[in-house]
Parts: sequence; C-alpha cells; structure tokens
Amino acid sequence: MTETPIDALTEAEAEAELARLADLLAEANAAYHTDDAPVMDDAAFDALKRRNAGIEARFPHLKRTDSPSEQVGAAPAEGFGKVRHAQRMLSLGNAFTDEDVAEFAARIRRYLNLPASEVLALTAEPKIDGLSLSLRYEGGALVTAATRGNGEVGEDVTANARTIDDIPERVEGAPEVLEVRGEVYMSHADFAALNRRQAEQGSKTFANPRNAAAGSLRQLDPSVTASRPLRFFAYAWGELSAPLAGTQSGALKRLASIGFSTNDRTERHETVEGALAHYAAIAAARGELGYDIDGVVYKVDRLDWQARLGMRSTTPRWAVAHKFPAETAWTRLTGIDINVGRTGALSPIARLDPVTVGGVTVSNATLHNEDYVAGRAADGTPIRGGADLRIGDRVEIYRAGDVIPKVRDVDLPARPADAVPYVFPEACPDCGSPAPRDPGESVRRCTGGLICPAQRVARLKHLVSRPAFDVDGLGDKEVERFHDLGWIAEPADIFTLEARYGAGLQSVAALEGWGEQSAANLFAGIEAARAQPFARVLFGLGIRHLGEVAGQVLARHYGDWDSFAAAMDHAAPAAARHHAAEEAERAERAAAAAEDRRAQVKKARDAAWAGIAPEAKQAWDDLVGIDGIGATLAVAIVDAMAAPGERGAIDRLVPHLRIEAPEAVAEASPVAGLTVVFTGTLERMTRAEAKARAEALGAKVSGSVSGKTDLLVAGPGAGSKAAKAEALGVRVVDEDGWLEMIG
Repeated sequence: MTETPIDALTEAEAEAELARLADLLAEANAAYHTDDAPVMDDAAFDALKRRNAGIEARFPHLKRTDSPSEQVGAAPAEGFGKVRHAQRMLSLGNAFTDEDVAEFAARIRRYLNLPASEVLALTAEPKIDGLSLSLRYEGGALVTAATRGNGEVGEDVTANARTIDDIPERVEGAPEVLEVRGEVYMSHADFAALNRRQAEQGSKTFANPRNAAAGSLRQLDPSVTASRPLRFFAYAWGELSAPLAGTQSGALKRLASIGFSTNDRTERHETVEGALAHYAAIAAARGELGYDIDGVVYKVDRLDWQARLGMRSTTPRWAVAHKFPAETAWTRLTGIDINVGRTGALSPIARLDPVTVGGVTVSNATLHNEDYVAGRAADGTPIRGGADLRIGDRVEIYRAGDVIPKVRDVDLPARPADAVPYVFPEACPDCGSPAPRDPGESVRRCTGGLICPAQRVARLKHLVSRPAFDVDGLGDKEVERFHDLGWIAEPADIFTLEARYGAGLQSVAALEGWGEQSAANLFAGIEAARAQPFARVLFGLGIRHLGEVAGQVLARHYGDWDSFAAAMDHAAPAAARHHAAEEAERAERAAAAAEDRRAQVKKARDAAWAGIAPEAKQAWDDLVGIDGIGATLAVAIVDAMAAPGERGAIDRLVPHLRIEAPEAVAEASPVAGLTVVFTGTLERMTRAEAKARAEALGAKVSGSVSGKTDLLVAGPGAGSKAAKAEALGVRVVDEDGWLEMIG
C-alpha cells in the first residue's frame, strides 16, 4: 500500500486530516480514561498522535483549538471528588523506532549543549499498561490518592487505593511531603481468576487486564475495589519537600527502600545502544512477565538535567516511551459517514463490522478525504493500487504507522457484485448548504457557517468542554438536546438558560431523565463557569488555530479582555493588508523572471502595506511579534474578532463572564512581567533552554524588538536586533549579565 506522506500533504489536506484525528483521539481518550472501554489499542492511539504531531510540526498555523497534542488523559468522571495535582501529571512523548530513540538522545544533547565526550545515562524500564495513580504522603501518612484525570485535576480514589496491598498506609524515612506516582495494574493470573469469578456470578467480564484494573480502581464502593486483585508499581514522583536522590535510578532505589514496589526490570545504561538492547530483551521476555506492558520508557538519569530540560505543554523533554508495534485485521466496510467539523470541513469516516485487534474492538476508521476514498493521492498518483473504497468491501485495518485506525488495503476479489463507487456529497449533509471544493484543495467545506447545526453544535460543545469553560453537567449530549429544543443557539444562551427554562412546564427539570435536583446541579455548574481565566476564555471561543497554549500566551501578553479586544480592533486593517501582501507576493513570484523576482516581490509587498495607519501597523506588529503567534494565527484571530456575526456572539457572551487575569508567574523573579528578546549566539545555554528558563521566571519572550521590549539579551552576532534595540532605548545585556540577573 502507498499513501500520501506528511511532507506531501497540501495545506487543505492537512487541515482535514487534523480534524479527523482530533475526533478520533477525543473518542479514544474518553473511551480509555473515562469509560474504561478502549476502542483502540495503545499502539494505535500513539500512532494517531504521532501523525497529528507530524502534521502540526509541518503546518503549525493549522493547529486546532482542540489539538490532541495539548491534551493529557480525559476529564474526571462524575461521581468522584476532584483533586488538583500540585504538579501536573503529564503524558510521555513516543518513539517507534531505534532511530527515534537515537534522535531523542541527540535532542537532549543539543538542548543541554553536551559535548560528545559527556556520558548521557538513561534509565530503561517496562511501560506498564495500567492506570496512572498519584499518592500524596504528608508526615509519612497517605492523605490522598488521585487518578491522572486531565493532567491538572484527577479523581479522588483515596479510599480505594487504601485497599491495594502494594500501597503503604505509612512510610518511614520519607520527605515530609512525598507525592509518589505509578501505575495500578492487574497480573495475567489475577485477571483470569477475576474473569472466572465474574462469569460464575453472572457479572460482566473484562476485555483485558488494563480495563479490569481501571474499572476496579474507579469503583464508587471501595469494598468492590478491595475484592479485586490490584497491584501498584512506583516509577516517578510529583511534589517533594526534599529530594529523594540525585538520579532517577537512585530515587527509585530510595522509593523501594521505604516500602514501594518498583519494577525489577529497570536498568541504567550509559549509551543509547545499551538502552536499545534492554528494550529488545524486555520485548523478548514480554510473554513471561506476567503483566501487560506496551513498551519501554527511557528517562534521563541525572535529575539536575531533568530540571534543566523541563516540560513541554503536555510531555517532559527528559523522557520518552519506546512503544511496541501494533497489529492489523480484516473486516467489512459497512458504511461511509460524513462528519461536519466546527470549521465546516466534510470528513469521511468508515463504519466497520466490529473487529478485535490486540484485545480492542474497532468499529470505525478515518478515510482522510475525497481523494483517499477514490484511491488517489493529492498529486493524483494511485494509492492501494488505484482501488477505490466501496460499501460492502472487505478491508484491512492498519493500526500502526501514520493514521490509525485506517483502511490499509481492500480485497478486490471479495468485492460484492453490487458494490458501486462512493459519490462524495457536494452539499452539507447537516444543513444542505453548498460544500465546494476549492481548486488545489482536497477538502470540501460547508458554506453554511453559523446557520449549519453541525458547526453551531460543535462550537457549543467546544465551549463547555473540560479544557475550555468546563461546565459541570453540560456535556455533549446535553448540548445536542438543548440545541435541538431551540433553547441554546450561541454561547450567551447557556448563561441565560436558567432565567428562560429554570421553572414551569417547559423547563430543564421537566425534561425526560431530568428532575429538580439534576436541573439545580446544572444551573450551579453554569453559574460556577461564569468565572473563567482569561486564557480559557480565549481558547473557549473556538477561533480557528487558537489552541490552549496560544490562549495562555495571548492572555499573558494582553493581561485582560478589554486590552485584547482593543488590540484586535486596531490590528484589523493590518490583517487585511497582510492578506493583500500575500496575494501580491504570490502573483509576483509566478509572473516575475528569476533575476528580478526578489525585487518585484518586495515591491509588491511594500505597495500592499503602503499607507497603513501607524496604530494598525503597531498593533499588528505587536501581535505577530509574540513568541509562538504566527501570521496565520494572528489573521484568524483578527478576522474572527472583526466578523460581524462572530463578534456579535462574542460581545453577547462576555458580559455574562467574570474574566480572571492570568496568574502571576514567579512574582519574586527580577524578570517577571518583562518582555525579553534573545538574539545572537548564546554560549552557556541553548536558545531553547534560555527561552524556557525566561518563561518559567514569568518573562514574556518575543521574537522581535519593538517599543514594548524591556530587555534584549545579545550574544555574539546580534546584528540588526541589537541596533534596533539601541535606537529604541531598550536595555541590552550579554549572556553573563542575563544569567546574573536571573540568579
């Protein structure tokens, strides 16, 4: 089989692909973390995220507001109390090949600027396929146990955790505050015995040990958990009042010495080759371990280096999971559905006869786009040997590699005689609006906008979701129901729902399945959601390309809603000029001869920007000068704020909210709140480390010098930025001065 690689995707194909991946991963996340009933195995899920990350790396401006790259786990389930983690529980980045692992080590060396002679020791340990758990001890006593949840807030399962033999109630010789993290799992033998008992009692049996462990730990009745054979491996830690050791391997030994079970297959290796050899040994012994694993985790052994490497938004830089490969299966294509996304993209989804792959049931797969269904790539070259996909076909589902799950191949000899080519719709299946496919693009897009129910509902679901406004009691099903009833059509309607449908015969409480108490809980959840951090408000608006990380960056930069809105209004004319400049540049590149193309392009660009008001240009330059905010995202934000329908809905929402200013980061830092620009060559740390350190200390890092720049850190070869800083009167320090300033 051949398929379009990431580097061959057009921008439109990439956008459609990201939409499909977001839907698939959201469904898989909820099934795995909340329902304990996964719809795909770990290798399949990881490959989906890998494809998503690869596309985002090539097209950063297409990163979605609901990007799977910014999500960890899933929201805590209803019925449990919530615990906010003192330190976030992150997921791990993935490696799938030996080359990926070598690149992981090389990346660390580049980040830390380590010479080739410096030993980079790694620990290598089996990656347990279970449920992540955090245990907090104070004064040696267990006080709370919480699942990972969404990484920031987990479920309080303290009473259940106390029933697990591997989890000590008290520990001696530990720091005053000790947060131990690890995995709850079930051995193969215990799993088989549990399923036998369940079957004998006429109770539900479990699909695999991971499901059994997760379902057992997350019982509302602790006595049920106590009756289940759960075990626990400790492998990490969160908040500590004092260090456990100076190395990862030393810290694990310390945890073992005070009473925790740690994995005896963990080894320390001073070379990548040694770590990979251990991976191969663990893979060979996988069937003899007595419990499920899905790979090997490598971690930088030195904890001071872990601290320097720090975290990305959802993963640590100092660890990676080397995953085992996945499997394939054949099944029947029973239908092709069209999903309409929040931005109107029409995405085909394969409906399948359920098939089990690696103990997981799969019933749908992505079909990418119109061309993929027809058997061709973006450039017209054949895929699957040119075979199209038809309802009734016998198809192979591939669950590793790039897009997973996806259709890998089709069994043409087994094709039913009455199977006909699939005709992709030219109108939106939800609202009937035209869904044209622009020249050069592979995705059709509904033109209905906010009149399209699918787009409206998708935006409302996004607003109330956990990463956005996190409205308790208002999930996807409730949004759909209230929308179908005509009770909510835009975000502001959510916050007037109680006033309009809080009492009487036509009320929430009068609906089937509801009552006075459940309605009161919903209204309480809506009331609580009026108070929102500024970053969540920005993310919750559902503006194209504006994700959680960008929302945080913008919130820190502008500080409050009024300043942000005014800045976007000022920048609106400049965004239009940016469009014009891009069009002019494209035209000149196509028309001009090679020898004078650069001059013509510059002339066209300058002409497009001529006469722009200084205030508009300054607002635009300030926006695109924010580190991490590119021109494509800037245009999307400004256009959304300038569109009458969009802005009207936003303006009707904002008065219902209490928008909280961003939390001050590292208030005691001498650079907190300063806008810093790095330029030239840094010699004592890499640019990436310098940026991460500055942001951790509360500084805003920008990529360009402007009148709002407070400090320029200039290394050798600073060039034009140093000259501009001098002209603007911006303070300039060298790298030594910067390091002295931040201590």
